[in-house]
Amino acid sequence: MGIIVGLDIGGSTTKIVALRGRDVISRELVVATDPVTSAYGAVGKLLNDNRLPLSSIDQIKVTGVGAAHVKDGLFGIPTHSVPEFGAVGLGGLFLTGLERAVIVSIGTGTAIVLADPEGVRHVIGSGVGGGTLVGLSNAMLHVRDFSTLVDMADQGDLDHIDLRIRDISAAEIPGLSPDTTASNFGKMEDNSAREDIALGIINMVFQSIGTMAVLAARLYQTEDIVCTGSVTQVRQGHHVLKGMAELYHLRFHVPDGAEFATALGAALQTV
Repeated sequence: MGIIVGLDIGGSTTKIVALRGRDVISRELVVATDPVTSAYGAVGKLLNDNRLPLSSIDQIKVTGVGAAHVKDGLFGIPTHSVPEFGAVGLGGLFLTGLERAVIVSIGTGTAIVLADPEGVRHVIGSGVGGGTLVGLSNAMLHVRDFSTLVDMADQGDLDHIDLRIRDISAAEIPGLSPDTTASNFGKMEDNSAREDIALGIINMVFQSIGTMAVLAARLYQTEDIVCTGSVTQVRQGHHVLKGMAELYHLRFHVPDGAEFATALGAALQTV
């Protein structure tokens, strides 16, 4: 059985997944100066790392913002462009084994789809995502390195940044815990620590994305929300999503390999 390759091609980063049947045999990430170079590099790395001949690949399926730059196929292998929203949905379901869920792809921005046996449909999108994290971090902390922001946030305390329900109401509010955020950055002061601000930025972005996902899940009457994309690797975001799951009685899933979900979904699509 030949190998089907899925590529999620960004501006300079390409994620690649190789399938033999329904088995994932490899997943890689390659960074280069442009989409075409990263796409060729990803396929080359796949072949080299797995000691595979070029002839072992039957098809390549490409998606993502950089897919339009691949005009004539790759290495002479039949290459097909597939819809990104379909790839997001199929990849999210495959990684979790679910039959129906809201899939949230968090990259530079955020895309939300519903995936079920009837297909994949786009629900809504948002400009809030990884680009927001980096942009706000640069503006507020003069930090553009993603890993630096995440490490700083490990030492942060949201009590110094966010206004909570307990800060504004002595009475219990039905359905809301005292720790529920009333206002992101509503308590920030001039001397707030950089680490607190870093955590506040991450918390605000993930709460914004999580709120949209909750509304989508309620609209389509599902309790399962699958988060995919590179930004799911932000460890503090998992804590935020866990809190939202408890607050709204829903299930947030961040599966292993979530950052490769769209590439995987591309490989799974029929053409």
